[in-house]
Amino acid sequence: MKERFFNLYTHGFARVAVGVPRCRVADPVFNAAETLALAREAAEKGAALVAFPELGLSAYTCDDLFRQKALLEACDEALRSLAEASASLPLAMIVGVPVRVGHSLFNCAAVIAGGRIAGVVPKSYLPNYGEFYEPRQFSAADCARTDTVSLGGEDVPFGASLLFDLPQVEGLRFHVEICEDVWVPIPPSSFAALGGASVLVNLSASNVVVGKAGYRHQLVSQQSARCLAAYLYTSAGKGESTTDMAWDGQALVYENGELLAHSERFLDDSQLIFADVDLERLAQERIRQTTFGDSIRRHHDEIAKFRVIRCDVPQAGAWESPVLPLARRVERFPYVPADSKRRDERCNEVYNIQVQALVQRLSQSGIKKVVIGVSGGLDSTHALLVCAKAMDRLALPRANILAYTMPGFATSERTLRQARQLMALVGCTASEIDIRPSCMQMLEDLGHPYSEGKAEYDVTFENVQAGERTNHLFRLANFNHAIVIGTGDLSELALGWCTYGVGDHMSHYNVNASVPKTLITHLVRWVAETGQIGESGSEVLEAVLDTDISPELIPGKANGAPEQKTESVIGPYELQDFNLYYTLRFGFAPSKVAFLAQHAWGDRERGAWPESALVARNQYDLADIKRNLGIFLDRFFRQSQFKRTCIPNAPKVGSGGSLSPRGDWRAPSDSESVVWLADLARVPDAAPQPPAGS
Repeated sequence: MKERFFNLYTHGFARVAVGVPRCRVADPVFNAAETLALAREAAEKGAALVAFPELGLSAYTCDDLFRQKALLEACDEALRSLAEASASLPLAMIVGVPVRVGHSLFNCAAVIAGGRIAGVVPKSYLPNYGEFYEPRQFSAADCARTDTVSLGGEDVPFGASLLFDLPQVEGLRFHVEICEDVWVPIPPSSFAALGGASVLVNLSASNVVVGKAGYRHQLVSQQSARCLAAYLYTSAGKGESTTDMAWDGQALVYENGELLAHSERFLDDSQLIFADVDLERLAQERIRQTTFGDSIRRHHDEIAKFRVIRCDVPQAGAWESPVLPLARRVERFPYVPADSKRRDERCNEVYNIQVQALVQRLSQSGIKKVVIGVSGGLDSTHALLVCAKAMDRLALPRANILAYTMPGFATSERTLRQARQLMALVGCTASEIDIRPSCMQMLEDLGHPYSEGKAEYDVTFENVQAGERTNHLFRLANFNHAIVIGTGDLSELALGWCTYGVGDHMSHYNVNASVPKTLITHLVRWVAETGQIGESGSEVLEAVLDTDISPELIPGKANGAPEQKTESVIGPYELQDFNLYYTLRFGFAPSKVAFLAQHAWGDRERGAWPESALVARNQYDLADIKRNLGIFLDRFFRQSQFKRTCIPNAPKVGSGGSLSPRGDWRAPSDSESVVWLADLARVPDAAPQPPAGS
């Protein structure tokens, strides 16, 4: 594992390529040479699979030339030459070619690997409308009366129901369909996905007209999402006849609805696009989405028609080297879109989910007031903003928000000032309760050394303050016929950074429980920038955002600065939220999470992608990543589940998951973390240094 940790194939990825070669109409020798040149480039760059356009060896626009024996024989010879050349290429290639079977001609995709033709897939649906007249030359797949075809002196599997396994790459099973096949109501690839195909390939010619490129994006995106698969799409480009049509050479790679790569359109030269497909992620999604398995049961008869063909490739090439870096954008902040427009949309939706959920809870219960503790820190600030908007939606006065700031032994002047300013900004009923007298009484009752003047700042000292605040809030809610609004967030619940039974853990309703810390930061900034609770107030909200995250339970030593900084204990939230996302949402092993984090957070000067639009406070090397991931794993899997099994109701806001025992996450409270920590131990301590002068 350590020897190949930096190779993307080790972590369930596969590099795929889509080629758009220049072509000449009815010149198979030229077309095969262009195809082979791109295939060699794809192999050099570590691809395991490369796809080329429909009828690429002949050109799509041959029309009645397809009836000419000389052209068909030249295509057969070009296909044979590509098969021979593939003996030294560590990948599978898929090319478009006309194939004679008996007394019929078929528009086919030939799969080539390891020096031989592994299988031939005929087109199932032949368009006969608009500018298309394919039935004039070709027969549809279901016209065939054989499941083999003789090519290059051997019998080759033939049919539309073929699946191809590349055994050298775990999880890579692919299916091929041709152009129109994906435009029909139920594409053949839908059944292929249920039959286990993780990568779906479409060889297309597809002339261009206004608006068609955008529709192709929609079509491919939706098919990849429905099938929980990767989808490779290629179409014809420079060289096809423009007698009556034009060609743009569009190539696309989608994974579960997400665009990974696309070509430049209308290029004069051949081109090749690459994408690193996460096969493990697709497998995890299919397991998680149980209706995928239910669909397999319901369509058993269709799935049973498929044959699985093994495609062995030579054991060599870049994709087997110790180091093959990931060429795929991995966002540092998976919960927060980097694009400013999408980020604003995300913040707007999350904020409204939180507000609507609180409105429903208050409406259903008939309660018109809420009680909330306001510390002057990030989480309680956002919860207060949600309460304000909820009161507006209910047409109730914001004075119905009973907000309390409760300074203790370690409350800083800064956060106390911010709490007062926030309450004034919102226009709630603001109150201040000094909890030190009641805490001293509790400490005296306990016989704690602090009650005798000794500076004993232990966990009991901290929790007495947290407990007193919670006790006040619940009794105030009783007294005022209100409910207590929780402020603790998803990141704190994941790391167990909350005291059992107190305010950051327990409430009547928690609006923040499935919102991670990194997203709350941007929510508060978005509220400030968009004036959600009024035009003024951005200054105090920005001040909150600039405040160190601290529980403020141990008195500081100088200048009013907090003695405690949360992230010095549990690790930086920006990195722990990254770990949480890939652990909770996809169930990835720690070694893969570390690999992704190293790609996202490592030295971007040597990386494949530019810095994210979001500002990160730090950059982390592999040792930092490994250390903080270890903290996360032990706290998440071993230490904290007992707190999560009894959290209050809270709205789920995103597909990234929640930790509610009634929703996304059900786990035993007494499990161990040993298997996760053992997997993490397989990660090397440092990244390899680049060669001198590189």
